[in-house]
Amino acid sequence: MRNEMMYRPVVDKEVVEFLRNEQKPLEGRLGEIERQANEDGVPIIPHETVVFLNLLLGQIKPKQILEIGAAIGFSSSLMARHVGDDGHVTTIDRFDVMIKKARKNYEVLGLTDKVTLLEGQAADILSTLEGPYDFIFMDSAKSKYYDFFPDCMRLLKKGGMLIVDDVLQGGTILTPKEEIPKNRRTIHRKLNAFLDVVMHHPSLESSIVPLGDGLLMVVKQDDTDFSYMIEEKV
Repeated sequence: MRNEMMYRPVVDKEVVEFLRNEQKPLEGRLGEIERQANEDGVPIIPHETVVFLNLLLGQIKPKQILEIGAAIGFSSSLMARHVGDDGHVTTIDRFDVMIKKARKNYEVLGLTDKVTLLEGQAADILSTLEGPYDFIFMDSAKSKYYDFFPDCMRLLKKGGMLIVDDVLQGGTILTPKEEIPKNRRTIHRKLNAFLDVVMHHPSLESSIVPLGDGLLMVVKQDDTDFSYMIEEKV
C-alpha cells in the first residue's frame, strides 16, 4: 500500500529531509514501530508530522480523540500518549491486514484499554457515533474527506480541532483538472471541493501547514450544520 504522494514533497526536498531526519526521534517501542514502518514503506504519518502532533497534543491535552484511518495503529498510539488516565482514542479502519497489525501494536504498547478500533467502513460507522470529541484526526481515502466532513463537524465539540492529513496531493491539488490522470480526477475534484468549504466557511478557522503532503487544521467555531454537503454531488 505504498503511497507515492508521501515521496513527493510540497516544499524544498532538502528542507523536507532536514525536518524528517534531524528532529528528535521517538523513543522506545513506538519509535521502533515508526522506524520499521518507514523502512517497509508502510503509509504512516511522516516524522515531521509526528513531531508536530506530539507538541500540539501536549499543549491542548484532548481527552476524547477520534481517528478515521487507523492503518497499523501508529498515529492512534501516538495520540493515546496524550489523553491522560481518563481519556480515550477511538479509531476506524476497514482493511483486515491493517487491523491485524494495529491490534498487535496496541497489545505490544499496552494500549488495548486506551484505544478502541472499530472495524468497517467509516461511512457506516461515523453516523452511529455520538461524541463529542475534543480532537479528530482524518487520514483515510482522500476522495472521502468531503463526504466525512459533516459527521466530523457533528461529532467535534465547539472549539475542538480537526486535522486532516495529505490534502495537497504532492502539490497536484493546484494542477488544472485536465492535466490530472483520469484515475485521480475524482480525488482531485473532491479534495478541491472540500478545501473550498473549509478554507472559506465563516464558522471555521482553518490553516494548512506544509508538513508531509499537507496538514489541514480546522477549529470549529460554532454548531453550524454541514449535513447539506451530504446531498451535494461534487
